[in-house]
This record gives sequence, C-alpha cells and structure tokens, in this order.
Amino acid sequence: MNQPAIDILIKLPEVCRQAGLGKSSIYEMIAAEAFPAPIKLGRYSRWSQSEIQGWVEMQKAARKAA
Repeated sequence: MNQPAIDILIKLPEVCRQAGLGKSSIYEMIAAEAFPAPIKLGRYSRWSQSEIQGWVEMQKAARKAA
C-alpha cells in the first residue's frame, strides 16, 4: 500500500539551511508572498518541510525555464 509522505515542521535555522537563505531574506520574501509562510504554534513559528522543498523545486524549475 502507498502511504502518504510524512511532513514535519522545521525551525528557522533548518529552513535557512534548506533554502540557502538568511533569516532576513526569508522574512522579506514571506512579506512579499514569495516564500512559504510559517505555521504559528503559540509563540513559535515552524515551517512545513514539504512546502520548503516544494519552493526549492520551483526555483530549480524556474532556472531551467529561463
């Protein structure tokens, strides 16, 4: 049987590492709606790893299309 992929919530340092961007750049891109927004868990922010990987794949596809 096919099981759905497990999505995990990751912290900002891991988002920075996976996206290759700094914190300021990420928050600027979120404000411009060009990067996945975090999920708020109380006072904490976490990102969906699958959304971040999807964003990375879109950047790679845009590079190929250019």
